[in-house]
Amino acid sequence: MKLARDQVSEPFDAEARRKIAPVICYPVETLPRPDLAAYQAAREGWDKIDEVIVPPRDARCFNVPAGCFFRIVSIEGPQVGDLNLWSANDLDERFFSGKTRALNGTHVSTGDQLWSSLPYLRPMATITHDTLDWYGFDEFGGSVHDVIGTRCDPYTHRLLSGHDYHHCCHSNLTRALAHRLGRPKDEVEPAVHDVLNVFMCTGFTRDTGQYFMKASPVRPGDHLEFFAEIDLLGALSACPGGDCSAEHSSDLAVCHPLLVEVYRPKAPPQGWTSPARNAYGRQHGE
Repeated sequence: MKLARDQVSEPFDAEARRKIAPVICYPVETLPRPDLAAYQAAREGWDKIDEVIVPPRDARCFNVPAGCFFRIVSIEGPQVGDLNLWSANDLDERFFSGKTRALNGTHVSTGDQLWSSLPYLRPMATITHDTLDWYGFDEFGGSVHDVIGTRCDPYTHRLLSGHDYHHCCHSNLTRALAHRLGRPKDEVEPAVHDVLNVFMCTGFTRDTGQYFMKASPVRPGDHLEFFAEIDLLGALSACPGGDCSAEHSSDLAVCHPLLVEVYRPKAPPQGWTSPARNAYGRQHGE
């Protein structure tokens, strides 16, 4: 937080330095884009092949084969969810929220892709429909579906409150992954990673640059839909903050379940092939 600027006097050209125009770090004009029309056409006549209910203040895992779709659905009341994704065949390849943010911006919606970690760096999933795309950015700079928050976790909770809380999203995701893989929690915990905050409404304050949350605009029936570019193992936590209008990591917030639906199309999108891992040869200059 840059609360004060009174330790050093401004140089004579301070205002000129501030007025230098910004440059986009990662221009995306050359970034391959999905054929969204083909993806959406492939939804016609699809079959639901699985569904998973995620209980409040808990998490569940699910699988999505490459070439299938999945939806995260609000079913009872305003509720945000923390999403982790892994390659179903290699837990080392996982969702890379930082690079997704660098390529797409702080919040994602239809047409954006979720990218995997280095050295794989390929699209894991493409967002094909978002019933909250109408929200845009509000007067506070807030928007939905962010890739800036890390996930609520018991370590930060302990740091700030001095108490233990076991239903933070990090712990929920850890338990769900351990249960799915049949492995100890401390063994799988390092695979849990920064999330896509589904339905969460967030931004940065304009005076201190602090990460904020506000009541999610999600309502029952809203959903965020994805196309699986590779075979995926997913985990979704129904955040203990509920709609995140007041606080994180609490048994006081009103919380609701979330639904994950998986659909198989009759045929893959026209022209689609599952993306290969990044082609960089990993020489790193030698």
